[in-house]
Amino acid sequence: MAHDKHAATSNALPADRGEAPFSDYKVAYSPTQAVAEATRCLYCSDAPCMNACPTRIDVAQFIRKIATGNDRGSAKTILDANILGMSCARVCPVETLCVGACVYNTLGHPPIQIGRLQRYVTDRALDEDWQFYTAGPDSGKKVALIGAGPASLACAHHLRRSGHACTIFEKRDVIGGLNTTGVAPYKMKADASLHEVDWLLEIGGIDIKTGVEVGRDVTFDQLERDYDAVFFGAGLGLDSRLGVPGEDLAGVDGAVAWIERMKLQPVDLSGVRHALVIGGGNTAMDCMRELLGLKVPNVTLVYRGTQAGMPGYAHEWKAAQVLGAKAQWQAVPVAFEGDGRVQRAKLALLDGNKQPTGETVLVDADLVLMAIGQGKLGGMLAGLSGINIAKGVVQADEHGFTGRPKWYVGGDARNGGKEVVNAAAEGKQAALAIHKSFG
Repeated sequence: MAHDKHAATSNALPADRGEAPFSDYKVAYSPTQAVAEATRCLYCSDAPCMNACPTRIDVAQFIRKIATGNDRGSAKTILDANILGMSCARVCPVETLCVGACVYNTLGHPPIQIGRLQRYVTDRALDEDWQFYTAGPDSGKKVALIGAGPASLACAHHLRRSGHACTIFEKRDVIGGLNTTGVAPYKMKADASLHEVDWLLEIGGIDIKTGVEVGRDVTFDQLERDYDAVFFGAGLGLDSRLGVPGEDLAGVDGAVAWIERMKLQPVDLSGVRHALVIGGGNTAMDCMRELLGLKVPNVTLVYRGTQAGMPGYAHEWKAAQVLGAKAQWQAVPVAFEGDGRVQRAKLALLDGNKQPTGETVLVDADLVLMAIGQGKLGGMLAGLSGINIAKGVVQADEHGFTGRPKWYVGGDARNGGKEVVNAAAEGKQAALAIHKSFG
């Protein structure tokens, strides 16, 4: 279906979906709080916070504008650099990016709350429908974009400013990519993502065809023939599996698939007493906090390494522990058992080199979420000459050009699975390169 102005809106989402009970982990600022925090900023000339941002938002400038009462100008400063500034304000790991780079950290003072200030002013922009951008004069050029996630949305918006017609092909019925289907609801709910998509699409001239899978419903040859450029922003694929006995039992789920259901549909966890989350990355951290937030009594992380070696952010694990998370370090499931549905997991204990010690333990488990990674989708392009794929990731130059004429890439398909802000940056880079290629 092609997008009309209201096709993305949150009205399509059930009110009793699983994410509904969650409230924001970081409470929004009031205008008085925002100004008070903004006036603490030192407005550093070398702005390490700006250098830490993949989209290079001029942080000092947008904060100074909040301090002087120019919220509209502040929002434009952010959105000029990152059109997905509202969602990034919520989902960015600011502790390891801009906030982590704030000079106050070295002075023994609390860092400026950059993400919360960005959220304050971009929320105003979207809620009051401030529009700063218009489509450029029709260039006669057409661009196809694969996947309706952050990378494609950022790319399409920049292309429209130059007057290029854009068509986004999305295999799901819902748009927004991981922002809509995968972000932890205590950071951002699906309706907030769709609100941002609606606002972004007000520029006009971005046609979204949902329920269309490229490679099945429309071929790569057709895209090359009918469009002047193609942007591949398909993101990541299905949850990875361990390949152990009992993995096909009911109640053993992929983490990303489960999060998507929880965000978009009602979920029933009434019979779940013991949940295991397998993995040590940020998806695993999200699952832990979500299950505990949904009142599952016992939630245990199972990770093959130590806490110190865990790839997930330490502040996320700390937040999960406050809610009651437990962990089984240096262990890996070798089998799941149960009568038609998972009831137990057999864990092999590992040594410091992640090798089996020969010892196993049996633990109760009514629900198991596998957060051990996702498949890469670069292989979709394996049949196209001139495009190189390494470990499922499409190889490209710094502008997202793949080496095959017309073909560009951005987001997880290019970077292997980074943050929303990286996808936004790469979508913008590709748009600028595509525009330049049109002469």
